[in-house]
Amino acid sequence: MNNSKKDQFLILFIMHTKTLMRQPGVLFWGIVFPLLMALGLGLAFTQKLDTVHKIAIIGNSKNIAAESSNKFELFLRDNTIPVRDSGDIKEGYKIILKNKKLGNSTYIFIRSTPQQADVSLKRGEINLIITEKSNEIEYHFDPVNSDAQITYLNLSRIINNEKSAALNNIEPLTVKGTRYIDFFIPGLIAMGIMMSSVWGLGYGIIETRSKKLLRRMIATPMKKSYFLISLMSVRSIMNFIEAALLYIFSYLVFGITIQGSIVALILVFIAGNVSFAGISILTSSRTANPEIGNGLINAIATPMIVLSGIFFSYHSFPAWAVAFIKILPLTLLADGIRSIFIEGAGIHEIFLPFIALIIIGIVCFYIGLKFFRWY
Repeated sequence: MNNSKKDQFLILFIMHTKTLMRQPGVLFWGIVFPLLMALGLGLAFTQKLDTVHKIAIIGNSKNIAAESSNKFELFLRDNTIPVRDSGDIKEGYKIILKNKKLGNSTYIFIRSTPQQADVSLKRGEINLIITEKSNEIEYHFDPVNSDAQITYLNLSRIINNEKSAALNNIEPLTVKGTRYIDFFIPGLIAMGIMMSSVWGLGYGIIETRSKKLLRRMIATPMKKSYFLISLMSVRSIMNFIEAALLYIFSYLVFGITIQGSIVALILVFIAGNVSFAGISILTSSRTANPEIGNGLINAIATPMIVLSGIFFSYHSFPAWAVAFIKILPLTLLADGIRSIFIEGAGIHEIFLPFIALIIIGIVCFYIGLKFFRWY
């Protein structure tokens, strides 16, 4: 009962560590799942795979030779391979464009009625519809769909016999940090810190309180702050192990390197853990209802996952929204880690995000500590 403050913290640290290691789900969701996600998205966006684009043709299935005045029908006759009774294609045409730099692209033109084309478009089976007319070709697609835009540009080029001139000037980027996987891995590390904190730390406290286990701590000679700081420390070490394994995996499989300062990376990593640990303590400081806790955590985590540029850049949002998105804790953390990984940033570049994350964490922790209850 007369343990010193140091002994109290050490005992609590060991207790939380053993509790964490006895949960197999923690190892899977914290270590294995991020590696599988990195592998899946990395292979999807780094391999030069052949692509297949399906296009619906609305018009009568007539004898192509008889449609000598129709430019598009002449193109189908002279450049494509007939495809019939293949899967869901009763009548269609195929053209394959081979390119050693960008990979091969296959375009399949399918004869459809307007109703069939609409259904296929809604299901995502096609992204572009061509309407045949005597002297011109009409393209119908969603202008917001970037894949549909690329399909349209490529088709209009090859139909007008401009394919060779357009492809000669294309040189794939080979600069380090320009691949999607280079963009994604730092964001995945940042998201892992947030999710591990808000769920592993925040929801863990709420669940323990709901089982009336926290109230037993009142009888021990222990400060509330030591209990929470030891819990945060164990979670931060777990986050470090997860991030290190993810980086090693990414380095070995995809050749990802850290171009900036290692010291800066450690500082922004610590700041991120402090920030989200503080947010988690504040979120879990009062409620003992897991359903309410689940709602609070989702209300915090989900918007940031969508907005903070983890999977794709947030600069596609309106300018007024980008100004708000940039100050979100997950955005600060992801941008800081990403700048070190792929932009060669140092301590000077990450100083402001570091300070902002530390302040967010300390303020949230202080408020959460004041409102924290054992039961």
